[in-house]
Amino acid sequence: MTIAEKIASMEDMVGPGITACLGCNVELSMRTALQVMGPNTILAIPPGCMGGVQSVGWADKTGMKIPVFFPLLDNTASMLSGIKKYYERIDRDVNVVAFAGDGASLDAGFQALSGAAERGDNIIYICYDNEGYMNTGFQRSSSTSLGSWTSTTPVGKVGQGKKSNKKDMPLIMAMHDIPYMATASPAYMPDLIRKLEKAKTIKEGLVYIHIYNSCATGWGYDSEKSIEIARKGVQSRFMPIYEVENGKFKLNVDVKNPLPLKDYLSSMKKYKHVSEEQIAELQEYIDKKWENLKTLCSSMG
Repeated sequence: MTIAEKIASMEDMVGPGITACLGCNVELSMRTALQVMGPNTILAIPPGCMGGVQSVGWADKTGMKIPVFFPLLDNTASMLSGIKKYYERIDRDVNVVAFAGDGASLDAGFQALSGAAERGDNIIYICYDNEGYMNTGFQRSSSTSLGSWTSTTPVGKVGQGKKSNKKDMPLIMAMHDIPYMATASPAYMPDLIRKLEKAKTIKEGLVYIHIYNSCATGWGYDSEKSIEIARKGVQSRFMPIYEVENGKFKLNVDVKNPLPLKDYLSSMKKYKHVSEEQIAELQEYIDKKWENLKTLCSSMG
């Protein structure tokens, strides 16, 4: 069975009329995730891109075919922890899933997420990382990359985009000693589906999946290039694809001959201003993170 046939064989848990932007990789990731999770799922979507496209809905209407609720930006994991405890109490096995953006995961909601991970609450937390608060006007988050233009890291005489590197959230979550952490990309769909299927099998402890999602609207590229941009992110080592299962690191996409970083950055408007000095600084950071990851895979694999 091909990957297309496999996806087509699974029921779509998302209605056809949600209002995501053209070429939205996040919608693709969400649909795929919920197809794998299936109807025995309770979903939390906090404020963010997917919370604003009619997926949660209004009044008695919803864009989902499964129970879904709209937590606050800062308490998604806490609410899911409580819901999971209730279903454990009545002895019912339900997939309790969060689908949250980088702002809700790395910034406002990090305390709740870290606490749920430390307690070992059995929830599946999926972060869609499009490197900013894209739903409210392209503001920077702690996941925004060095040099990126956002509406709060403007380009001009004073600033040249974001001045700091992005937070390494996947590694932070892996260091919580959770049973399973994985990064993924919609450009590598078989890998993403395999990781989602694995997440469903884990019945003790928190599962964290970090999906790198490019954003045509916020990053500035033609919508039909969404998968191409996502693939370039992986092939330049900008977005490494790996997993950590019970403390063992495994690199899933080993990029031996990386795409020049400049080729990736030049594919979108949010980096059109970056200087050679900024590119060199970002390249040094990416190279260092890649070598650190390879070391973890060899020493803790």
